[in-house]
Amino acid sequence: MPAVREEDLVRLPYWNDLTEDERDFVRRSSERRHCRKGDYLMGDKTECLGMILVLSGELRAFFLSEEGREITLFHLGAGEPCVLSASCVIEQLTFETHLQAQCETEILIVGAPIFRRLTEHNLHVRCFSFERATDSFSDVVWTFQEILFRRVDQRLARFLLDECARLGTKELRMTHEQIALRTNTAREVAARMFKRFSAEGLVSLRRGAIRIEDEEGLRALL
Repeated sequence: MPAVREEDLVRLPYWNDLTEDERDFVRRSSERRHCRKGDYLMGDKTECLGMILVLSGELRAFFLSEEGREITLFHLGAGEPCVLSASCVIEQLTFETHLQAQCETEILIVGAPIFRRLTEHNLHVRCFSFERATDSFSDVVWTFQEILFRRVDQRLARFLLDECARLGTKELRMTHEQIALRTNTAREVAARMFKRFSAEGLVSLRRGAIRIEDEEGLRALL
């Protein structure tokens, strides 16, 4: 298990608001973990890790139905914290989520016992935990609004535009299956829609990549 470094701990959003005793406790009780692509960090109520901070890489939060269907809720990148993994600490978190590494990912875990102690005795940590829980709930509501009220072509167009803008590129190196997972769409449906986009001159397709050719045309779908 990789050693926890001071430079990792100072990235905690509430580090500067901890007392020296609390910082020492966090140093002794935290863990740095390496996750391989596809690794699961949590999947049910039997595992309550505590608070997670993504140091590098990316995590995906999703719901898993009884039939095995996945609904992607949101993604977490470097520097982003997650409190969904501390559901045993924050009682208001009543829905069950799963976390999965999307690539080689390094995370910092503040264990459930110490995170519980911090939320009980440090007002700043308590406020942080509830703010993050609220943000996560908002992301969940937004995701379901997209699924319920937006057509598939609109969801795919929005994803292409937003992701390319975030990366500063016109070409997105992702497979149809990866994009379908991110947009809560069946792979076959996404593939058909991208063929339509290509026929209309909105995008060009090649193996493992999609390039935006008509940005205004995609925006018109929204």
